Amino acid sequence: MYRRIGPKLEVLLVHPGGPYWRRKDNGAWSIPKGEMDAGEDAGDAARREFLEELGSAPVGLLQPLGEIRQRGGKRVHAFAVNGDLDVQNVASNTFEMEWPPKSGRLQTFPQFDRAE
Repeated sequence: MYRRIGPKLEVLLVHPGGPYWRRKDNGAWSIPKGEMDAGEDAGDAARREFLEELGSAPVGLLQPLGEIRQRGGKRVHAFAVNGDLDVQNVASNTFEMEWPPKSGRLQTFPQFDRAE
């Protein structure tokens, strides 16, 4: 999601949640993204993942930005949409993981902890 404020262009980024990212900032921020379901249209997946990760669906025309392959091999189809989101009131979905490692204890963490 992006918006223009006068001549300035702002792009929405999210910071991953969980204990591994708690003290990392440089290189951690990303666009909201997630997994496509089998047979799902990339644009539909982008809208669904945005809703799941930020608590509201983007409204407007999705503009395809292309596709990249991440170092780990995952493919990312990116889209842009013009919009204005109140980052103070976003609600991230959560995930569970064993924490601390090898403790046998599952803890719940937000998918992301900040949006700016």
